[in-house]
Amino acid sequence: MKKVIFAAGVMMLASGSAMADLALAKKSGCLACHSVEKKIVGPAWKDVGAKYKGDAGAKDRLIAKVKAGGKGVWGPAPMPPYSPRVSDANIEKLVTFVLSLGK
Repeated sequence: MKKVIFAAGVMMLASGSAMADLALAKKSGCLACHSVEKKIVGPAWKDVGAKYKGDAGAKDRLIAKVKAGGKGVWGPAPMPPYSPRVSDANIEKLVTFVLSLGK
């Protein structure tokens, strides 16, 4: 079962859209603290996606969190604010990508 889930994840990441989203995340500095599969400083994005799966208000709350920064939800390490360094449109793309990993 784990192999099937892993293979599905690899196939999803290999898609053009996911690769573009990962490139945007790298360019924006997100990968210094996050990865798709495992916790680094911040949580793994698959865990974030799973936590907020089915939460209709999650996207707006996470966009606000990425823009302003914050701490305490996933541990003591603070997340720095990414606005205005990363555009609002790109923050929305990144949050949409992260939330898609929980589906």
